[in-house]
Amino acid sequence: MAAPYLPALHATHAGLWLADDDGVRAIGRGAAVAQVSATPTLILNAPLVAARLGLAEVSGLDLLELYAFVHPARFAVPTPAGLARALALAPPADDAAAAEFLREAAAALLDTLGDPAWPEREGAWTALQGLGRLRWPWASLVAPLIAQPKQAERWLFSKLPQWEDAPPRPDPHPLRLDEAATLDRLAQLVGQGAEPREGQRAYAAAAARAFDPRLAAGRPHLLLAEAGTGIGKTLGYLAPASLHAAEARGTVWISTYTKALQRQLAADSARLFPDPKERREKVVVRKGRENYLCLLNLEDALQGGFQNRAAVLAQLVARWAAFTRDGDMIGGDLPGWLPTLFRRAGSTALTDRRGECVYAGCPHYRKCFIERAARASEGADIVIANHALVMLVAERRRLEGNALQRIVFDEGHHLFDAADSTFSAALTGQEAIELRRWILGPEAKARGRRRGLSARLLDVASYDEEGARAIEAASAAARELPADGWLGRLAEALPLGPLETLLSAVRSTAYARASAADAGYAIETAAAELDAPLIEAAQPAAEVLEALVRPLMRLRARLQAVIEDAPDWLDAAARARVDGAIYGLAHRTAMLGGWIALLTRLGGPADPDFVDWLAVERVEGREYDIGLHRHWLDPTRPLAEVVVKPAHGLIVTSATLRGGGDWDVAEARSGAVHLDHAAMRFAAPSPFDYAAQAEVLIVTDIKRGDTAALAGAYARLIEASGGGALGLFTAIARLRAVHARIADRLAHEGLPLYAQHVDPIDTGTLVDIFRDDPRASLLGTDALRDGVDVPGKSLRLVVMEGVPWPRPTVLHAARRAAGGGTAYDDRIVRARLAQAFGRLIRRADDRGSFVLLSAATPSRLLDAFPAGAPVVRLTLDEAVARVASRLSPAPALRHLGAAEERSG
Repeated sequence: MAAPYLPALHATHAGLWLADDDGVRAIGRGAAVAQVSATPTLILNAPLVAARLGLAEVSGLDLLELYAFVHPARFAVPTPAGLARALALAPPADDAAAAEFLREAAAALLDTLGDPAWPEREGAWTALQGLGRLRWPWASLVAPLIAQPKQAERWLFSKLPQWEDAPPRPDPHPLRLDEAATLDRLAQLVGQGAEPREGQRAYAAAAARAFDPRLAAGRPHLLLAEAGTGIGKTLGYLAPASLHAAEARGTVWISTYTKALQRQLAADSARLFPDPKERREKVVVRKGRENYLCLLNLEDALQGGFQNRAAVLAQLVARWAAFTRDGDMIGGDLPGWLPTLFRRAGSTALTDRRGECVYAGCPHYRKCFIERAARASEGADIVIANHALVMLVAERRRLEGNALQRIVFDEGHHLFDAADSTFSAALTGQEAIELRRWILGPEAKARGRRRGLSARLLDVASYDEEGARAIEAASAAARELPADGWLGRLAEALPLGPLETLLSAVRSTAYARASAADAGYAIETAAAELDAPLIEAAQPAAEVLEALVRPLMRLRARLQAVIEDAPDWLDAAARARVDGAIYGLAHRTAMLGGWIALLTRLGGPADPDFVDWLAVERVEGREYDIGLHRHWLDPTRPLAEVVVKPAHGLIVTSATLRGGGDWDVAEARSGAVHLDHAAMRFAAPSPFDYAAQAEVLIVTDIKRGDTAALAGAYARLIEASGGGALGLFTAIARLRAVHARIADRLAHEGLPLYAQHVDPIDTGTLVDIFRDDPRASLLGTDALRDGVDVPGKSLRLVVMEGVPWPRPTVLHAARRAAGGGTAYDDRIVRARLAQAFGRLIRRADDRGSFVLLSAATPSRLLDAFPAGAPVVRLTLDEAVARVASRLSPAPALRHLGAAEERSG
């Protein structure tokens, strides 16, 4: 049976449509369930179809799986319209037409298999053999269309190129960038005919001074630069950064907080190096190793390590791996929707999330995506990374005496949060069991090639007797750490060993102090005035950790001795493996040191530099982790010591760097306050005409806690704008409740609604769908508040459910007390409002409305919005009319009702 003659089911919140040889018709849920249960049916995005049908899962011929096979590493928005554009077909006009379109798309994809010019033909026949053995639903339709090659295919592991060793890059040549040359480079990047922007030129000139030669150790040139949306700061700092890299022959690290900005920077790098080959050499996107496909884990999966649907995913990932640009599975050219089609079964096991790499012991070491990226970054002009990775690399390089010299922190308003996470300590059950597995390897049935220390360092152990004894001692000590099933034992009050006994006491104390408001949510309490059982459990637990850290430190010392003595078998690859093991041991001994310090403090006086607390982590009432936590009260202190002071020049930049406050806020949250010299400052306001382009509407008649009224407000506002709305929530429960009430209603008006934590789609793909359809709307939480760049008509309305007050956690309470009380809260809220408003106007021709559904919004917070943007307090009816008049294609409504208006 040819695919075009198969029935196709299209499912949305507006209804269900079936296309078959009798035409297209709307059907009920019962008929749709019967259809997909009994007959091979074409569908698009099986998990989403299952959600629309109210089923746990559905089986069918998912067009996205076929697309991933036919066009691996090619972008496509996973909607009928998005798939149409990817296949150069006419998008369907409506939902009914979409059902018939699925048949057309299937035919087009299958026709591609017979096209002699199909660029992804290589390896397809080989991959199909594996998929056929797994009973992949498409296999029987695809097999007749792909002829067996006359010669064996060059497939994946033989196809991937090998990386080559290169000598270390010399230190950059000291030079001072000429301002005229910097502005000439900026003009080159902007392009001929572009309108000159004085703010951007001033920004580039200021940024150039961060690349001046450092005058003294520990005194870097630090520029704090706040550049309003529309200034063009990305090209503003790329101009001097690229000039420094070319003339001083030094590497510049550009760090972001979101993957969206990483992708934008990678795209902008084409302006620097139009030739793709040169660009691959000069610009490297660097991420943590857990983002990249591990070839050894993939090989294990292909050889039977995975079962059922996870094995199908592995085959499709192998297809992608043969064509990928860089092997990045998280935010790279692997379609973000692909793992979600398989409920992420097996996708995490295809990366190295446990730090268990065997380095030179791996047969694919010379082709490893991770190693290629790491080596390429050493010789690159521009390295694009994220804040957390830059901090880890900076710490490692500082210890090696080879500090990162030039760093640009874009999205600098998140630098404090990134440092807070990076330099914290968490002694939890999940962390402890991961450490146990890192040392011991698999102890039961486990997916993937997990290996313990002894397996990863087998040759070292056989060469060095003292090192072998250290591994044995570490393995013995690790058996005292929590093991599989620890959560169940703690729930039954039957802990095994000192660490589980400690965690059991933590759990008991947390529950004893919990309130009714904690029902169903995480529980936390300050590590103060602790009861006797918890304090008594701390000492035996600390002894276990000390017994573990000692052999790990001895092993690290022995590995360093092996490097220095350099036996005959220690070639370059083996040296890299030992270096990696040394770094892994340093990281984990430092972590253990933090755990021991945390336990030693329990029951004693508080350390004023740290905030300690106990927590039981839960999702919808289900426990998933228990432990003790320690954060720096001011995490920019270690940031300054590890990253800022060792550098020669840094730029910390953002559109909201001052967070709604003054320069003191920027200096305190960037680490500048810990330098003994003043940081440079630069500020440029946005060039947008906010008075004409945007408005802020504060709705005064939505009662707090009234979910029905809140849902009605979202629905009416989205209808008034004709879609294009980003809805922001501070609680997942309210997001889900609102979505459940309005999704069908909006769909019947031709306004698709998507939501984080509801739709089985990853966040990046949700944003892609939202950006692709001007009538779609998207509901989300904090991740969408400043991680979304959707210019144009696709985003013309932002609705916030209320003032985004910070959660009253133990950590927040401590920082609030140290940071000025209410004034500290206000700074956080101003920053969040500014970031959310910043999603609205991204280009000079954008227009939009920002709606805050909170009558109690304090007037003192309204200066978070750009100067000139009108701020109006009004009723919901008036807000709906105003949004319709501004954003809807309908004629302007004249009567807006009484409103109090203030120019911000």
